[in-house]
Amino acid sequence: MQTELMRPDELGIFMAADLLRSGGLVAFPTETVYGLGAKVYNEAAVAAIFEAKGRPADNPLIAHVLGITGAQECGEWTPLAQILASAFWPGPLTLIIRRKPIIPRIVSAGLDTIALRAPSHPVARALIAACGFPIAAPSANRSGRPSPTTAAHVMDDLAGRIPLILDGGPSEVGLESTVVDATGMCPLVLRPGSITPQMLATVAGECQVADSVMRQLQEGEYAPSPGMRHKHYAPMARLTLVEGEDEAVKRVLLTLAKGRADTWVLALDGELRHTEGLRFKSLGRDAGEAAHRLFYLLRQADEEGVQRIFVKALSPEGVGLAVMNRLARASGFDIIQAAEFNNQHHH
Repeated sequence: MQTELMRPDELGIFMAADLLRSGGLVAFPTETVYGLGAKVYNEAAVAAIFEAKGRPADNPLIAHVLGITGAQECGEWTPLAQILASAFWPGPLTLIIRRKPIIPRIVSAGLDTIALRAPSHPVARALIAACGFPIAAPSANRSGRPSPTTAAHVMDDLAGRIPLILDGGPSEVGLESTVVDATGMCPLVLRPGSITPQMLATVAGECQVADSVMRQLQEGEYAPSPGMRHKHYAPMARLTLVEGEDEAVKRVLLTLAKGRADTWVLALDGELRHTEGLRFKSLGRDAGEAAHRLFYLLRQADEEGVQRIFVKALSPEGVGLAVMNRLARASGFDIIQAAEFNNQHHH
């Protein structure tokens, strides 16, 4: 199969909608990361997404809609969903509600819920509007790889596996949406993103974060949200998180990474200053910039054949929680506590 790259002009949108209508797959830009879309009502097309990605079928997909009206066709709308969607849609927030029977089980990995989002990206919106139906889409990458924030990333992973990629330039947010269980009275964050628990609490009065956000799912525990079950977002290199005070983290890195050309160290600007012999890559000035750059940097590391990546842990406040969630999963929970490590390794 030849994979075509098209500009998201009128012709591109027309071709993409035509493909989706007839059961084909299309990769398209959203404000978070690129999505790999299929018609939500077409079971065979949705199955083809799992196939193209090599994605385990116990991982639910997100149905992309234009707004609240579209969402109400797919699931049992709740007062909480109404409050959250009114405040944050269109935008990087995914709401989980009970699934209506019209949505095939495969979309939600057999669960009785459905994950819904109204994207703000003009290309995604034009495509949904041209189709006239919701588009089921996970991120447009091979399963387990860092998420794609450019059309080139999609091409790297899926060339020859899908017919069309709409190229809408780099993603603004660069990190997948916040996923919230909106079936109850209080929002429950299942996957953190750029819409933070603080922001959700502002409109809903309160907000909880699932404890699974920063730990591994146990055997036999089911995944209510995308991005929870498997080792995700991972580069080819072995990735390790280092937690602790600046000086302690420096000592760990001087022990493990000094003078190694195949090893990268990622940290926010202004951290780990004046440390000689380390190959630094900046995550940016703050957690928001780190969110935007993270997957791009992980893919760049792969292109340059980097073997080992150490990342200085961010504080899990605000968007920092989302970045740390992705890093913990990308590392397979390989986390060094700097103080402990230094105690074991001092002479």
